[in-house]
Amino acid sequence: MLNTMAASDFTQALDRHLEWGLRVLDLKDLVFGKRIVDLTAEEALQAQALIRDRGLSVYCFSTQLFEPEVELGEEVFRRDHLGKVAHTIEIARILQPKMIRLLAAQTSRRAEIDDSCAYLRAEHPWALPLYVEAIDMIHEAGFHTTIENETGQCILSNPTEILDFFGELGRADRVSFTWDVQNLWELGTFPSVAAYRAFRHLVRYYHLKGGQHNETCRDLCWRSSLEDASWPVVEITREVIADGATPVICMNGSHGEKKEGYDYTDIVQRDMDFIRNAIPEIA
Repeated sequence: MLNTMAASDFTQALDRHLEWGLRVLDLKDLVFGKRIVDLTAEEALQAQALIRDRGLSVYCFSTQLFEPEVELGEEVFRRDHLGKVAHTIEIARILQPKMIRLLAAQTSRRAEIDDSCAYLRAEHPWALPLYVEAIDMIHEAGFHTTIENETGQCILSNPTEILDFFGELGRADRVSFTWDVQNLWELGTFPSVAAYRAFRHLVRYYHLKGGQHNETCRDLCWRSSLEDASWPVVEITREVIADGATPVICMNGSHGEKKEGYDYTDIVQRDMDFIRNAIPEIA
């Protein structure tokens, strides 16, 4: 899980991972109060010592690089996002994550476009090559890149866009897909085994959240535990594990509105207990 799901204080978060029997970390923010990409080398060394002393390791740096709307333009992305990759690599050399996450960008025209890759090629031809620059920098430093589908107005909203995006990158040996199941649902793709099978060969990380729809449609409506989710959590997760798609599953907090009368207490612990009981292969 993201380190902040365990605790907002970094040291407490590490200790809680041990209490919960978790041995690998996904570092995003609130590492000494900072985002992972903003750490100094000295702070990274401090974090490394705390992690090492507890016998933990880092699986992913969940950066927020490349997240904004592409309509902001190449200069913004090159300065504020590609420009931070080199420092992120410096921090990665200290903390040794298995992968570094970039985000699939947003678009302010999401509601207008059916094919985000065609839109990028036509209106923002710099965008995909900029991802490739970052991927190549990360690869040359000895790390693997993963790109995650975000919520909001993300350029990745369905299996076709995902396949086209990664195909356009042309870096199959250097980049993989982090599938956030609920994020894709929020953009209109209901979680299903069929959806997963469409892009299974790209997946090397899997983000797990609950969520419920209402009685009238299958759009995400309420946040919920994994056990009470409206999508086939166990069926899809079993297939992901059987495929050997990822050695690590990352639990995230559910999106959606709070449902009146629903019990949200200890939901992180409940989610861990549920998925471990349902799928014994998950340690």
